[in-house]
Amino acid sequence: MAAALSDGNLWLHFTRTADWLGDRPSVPVIDRGEGCYVWDSDGKRYLDGLSALFCVQVGYGRPEMPEAAARQMAKLPFATNWATAHQPAIDLAAALAERFPGDLDHAFFVNSGSEAVESAMKLARQYHQANGEHHRYKVISRHYAYHGTTMGALGVTGIHGLSAPFEPLLPGHVHVPNTNAYRPQTDDPAGAIEQAILHEGPETVSAVFLEPVQNAGGCFTPGPGYFQRVREICDRHGVLLVSDEVICAFGRLGTWTGAERYDYVPDIVTFAKGVTSAYAPLGGMVFRRSVGDRLRQSPASMFLHGSTWGGHPVSCAVALANLGVFESEDVLGNVQRNEGWLGDQLRELYDRHEIVGDVRGTGYFWALELVADRDHKVLFTDEQSEALLRGFLSRRLLELGLICRADDRDEPVLQISPPLIADREVLGEMVDILDQVLAEAGKRMTGGGVPDPARGPAGPGTSGP
Repeated sequence: MAAALSDGNLWLHFTRTADWLGDRPSVPVIDRGEGCYVWDSDGKRYLDGLSALFCVQVGYGRPEMPEAAARQMAKLPFATNWATAHQPAIDLAAALAERFPGDLDHAFFVNSGSEAVESAMKLARQYHQANGEHHRYKVISRHYAYHGTTMGALGVTGIHGLSAPFEPLLPGHVHVPNTNAYRPQTDDPAGAIEQAILHEGPETVSAVFLEPVQNAGGCFTPGPGYFQRVREICDRHGVLLVSDEVICAFGRLGTWTGAERYDYVPDIVTFAKGVTSAYAPLGGMVFRRSVGDRLRQSPASMFLHGSTWGGHPVSCAVALANLGVFESEDVLGNVQRNEGWLGDQLRELYDRHEIVGDVRGTGYFWALELVADRDHKVLFTDEQSEALLRGFLSRRLLELGLICRADDRDEPVLQISPPLIADREVLGEMVDILDQVLAEAGKRMTGGGVPDPARGPAGPGTSGP
């Protein structure tokens, strides 16, 4: 494992300083990548079972995106989308409109997922203002859901541990039960959204923000008809439905959008990550024609928002090249052909290891929830969870050459999200490593024992996206 720089110049995102700045730094320094693998600066190879952070969809080392970036930089390295336009942004907006469902055909580009969520919050407010509904400012989202870290998006995020150091947040954020079927918070998660709207007063609610499959907590999939009911509820009360697809869009669930996968048309889709397969930073939102028409007819006749780099021409050119790879190599088809097989392999891990309490997910987006007692769904203690996730699992997975996520923002889970080009050989390698590590973890926890809490690396974050 590569030794990290310990002089403190670089501070990492959502990474404990002891893992990076201590006497024995333990965070790998990633040096290069090819296909589904990366190598650290010591030459150790890792299978990237998290697609970096749910974003390197078509794998590493592709020539198409760097070549597109070089051509664009040589032709026009930068132009804004303020009072001017450039062709890569125009072409990308058209490409997204072709691939997104319904009349989601107006695109607005920013730089990241958090910015996309922030933009959607502002768009929803301005839309209601344009309708003369000046008191609609509240946002409803779900417990444990992650929607970003900027001050507005942080309120939408339903993880108190991330928001507590920055309180008080902006007012008007309401959190409701999620769709965790293994540990349900309610018998009717869609109905809970309507109850929240009625409790707050429909005339005060601006938008409902939902991920198609909720990431934080470990890949909570929706029950049958969930999104259809939420769509009906939002329509009935004049509330905009925002599908936060920063993770789920661009093939993670085997379709262009999670909205397509679960057959609903939101008012706004937020995206980032997979739009460029992380070869360049880009985020944004696509919204329905009716929303654009209302802003067009407002006194300002514009969306009163923008950023210098939003829709950067190089990033848009990279995104277009990325979409070309999706089409030429049938990347969505690869996920669709293999998701059932992958799910079966993960459920076999459940059969073999008592430490696995639940397997859930879809596409190339899965989680294994870990438990102290599967028969009774007994949780680990805080001490056990800390020792198991950070003291053993994260370190051991890296030792065996697998990057995935050991996450404890709700109950302890292992998250698996490989590049969308992974074939069954790569997926099988990933499952084999998980099999070995789960067996070792189960033995360490037998009889309620606590693993040796010797410090190990945090892995790819237990906070953040």
